[in-house]
Amino acid sequence: MCGIIGQIKIDGEVDQARFLEMIKTLEHRGPDGEGAFFSSDKKNALGHSRLSFLDLSNSGKQPMSNSEATVWISFNGEIYNYLELREELRFDYQFVTESDTEVILAAYQKWGIDFISRLNGMFAIALLDEKQNKLHLIRDRFGIKPLYYAINDKELVFASELKAILASKSFPRELNKSAVADYFVYRYIPSPKTIWEGINKLPPANYITVDLKDLSHKTVCYWELSTSNAKVELDVLVEETESIFKKSVNEHVRADVPIGSFLSGGYDSSALALWMKEGGKPPATFSIGFENWEKSEHYYAKTVADYLGLKNKAVVASAESLNLLKRMPEVYDEPIADISIVPTFMVSALARKEVKAVFSGEGADEIFGGYTWQHDFFNQTYNKSWVQKVKNIFKPKNSVEFYAQSMAMGWFDSSELKQLLHPNLHASIPKDVHWFYRSNFRKELSPFKAIQHMDIKCFMGELVLTKIDRASMANSLEVRVPFLDHRLFEKIFSVEETNYIDQNQTKKVLFETLKDKLPSEILQRKKQGFVGPDSYYMNMDFYRKELGNCNLVRFNIVQKEYIDNLLKESYSWKLWKILIFEKWFTHWVVNLEN
Repeated sequence: MCGIIGQIKIDGEVDQARFLEMIKTLEHRGPDGEGAFFSSDKKNALGHSRLSFLDLSNSGKQPMSNSEATVWISFNGEIYNYLELREELRFDYQFVTESDTEVILAAYQKWGIDFISRLNGMFAIALLDEKQNKLHLIRDRFGIKPLYYAINDKELVFASELKAILASKSFPRELNKSAVADYFVYRYIPSPKTIWEGINKLPPANYITVDLKDLSHKTVCYWELSTSNAKVELDVLVEETESIFKKSVNEHVRADVPIGSFLSGGYDSSALALWMKEGGKPPATFSIGFENWEKSEHYYAKTVADYLGLKNKAVVASAESLNLLKRMPEVYDEPIADISIVPTFMVSALARKEVKAVFSGEGADEIFGGYTWQHDFFNQTYNKSWVQKVKNIFKPKNSVEFYAQSMAMGWFDSSELKQLLHPNLHASIPKDVHWFYRSNFRKELSPFKAIQHMDIKCFMGELVLTKIDRASMANSLEVRVPFLDHRLFEKIFSVEETNYIDQNQTKKVLFETLKDKLPSEILQRKKQGFVGPDSYYMNMDFYRKELGNCNLVRFNIVQKEYIDNLLKESYSWKLWKILIFEKWFTHWVVNLEN
């Protein structure tokens, strides 16, 4: 896992000293070494900070070039099928390293930009083709790895994190007012926007090709889930998906260093620990717990670890752990109001003391119908009992509206945004506050699969994966997500949803796979999100203290009267959103301007 960065100039030359400083801002993503490439005319530069897993020697250093030094690459991520691709390419390319990076170069040389479809992995790739005078920026199918860019008619800067682009000083730090409004609706800034005007996120499953002569560019979506509604027997589906699972796990353990696993005691993380052990690489496991909370997951994690004969370590959070919030703006250089940002950071720090990489279970809920809102919508759609029909009277029928309501934790509608935000931001409030959900709604899908698709693109792609990437990489820890294998998603989306979810059992396929391999108390426990005790987040004295001298009020971003009303009403989730934005704003705007 690494940090990547690049700069293209039309007028003038890249400031090499400053560019090297820009690379330094990504050192946490790759403390094992750094490298830079400058073109002969000094107009093009690529940089890299390395966290090494394959070919630990200097031959695996980046930026790396092909043998003719006409194509240069800076790459963040892992290509899990690199061995298979290497075997396919060995007659066309003379390999000199054992790295997956060189395999990308070889694949590009043989197949051109269409090579992307052959990759199985997580990646943000920059390919500088000096012969064709092109730059390709590529992001993986699910958005596991981040990629930001800023471009005008004179210059392009791209990087793994916003802070590296800001360090170029080529683009003004101007708040994106429409992104502010979006944040209070979604809890994150949806792609392609960022919190800064003029800086963009490359959406998942997209690449952008830039002409180096004039910086003209084109963005292309290279992958979308296809769908059909085939019917299949449960035992057949279980067998087919388990085969994909195990293949994915076996590919994900490829590394020249040990790999551990996060463990919560839920289906997803327990399955990964089980399959790693069955594959001959039993992992050290790492868990997060919460002090004085009967629902703390580290108890379940210990049960699974003991059952599988694995070593488990846990860190136990307390209310005082919220003191770590002061560090979060540097970790998450864009505001993100997930309530588990601190616990995720803590368990990542714990794991990094022993390993450089861990498995995590992201993606399983999205594809197998594990979320409560997915199950509720399924029952609303397929359960024809009179009880359900009565319940449906009070629920939105439209998939987008249902999804928006389900994601509402502290949601602000248009009228509330006008009460919250200062009048000078009212013009930036979108007419349709659900525009991002609506843009990821596919009407050709069944209503349930449409919900799943929005989860994949919105909740997982923008919130969950951003959270896990920043928390882990701040600790120089790589997180691998074997469930996010496009072959698995394509398989599940090819069958009718009633084949993998029903009214009584969430994640039915995964349950059937695990039912004889894990303790019954694990198999029978109810779904629980990655949260802590309500007392951590519902303490009004805490919010009064944190928001008592609010910079957002002082700088005319939000209105004090509305915050006071939220405090009176004890509306903790909305206050949490405001607090996270206040912490970010103080760090990145107020402190940097003073």
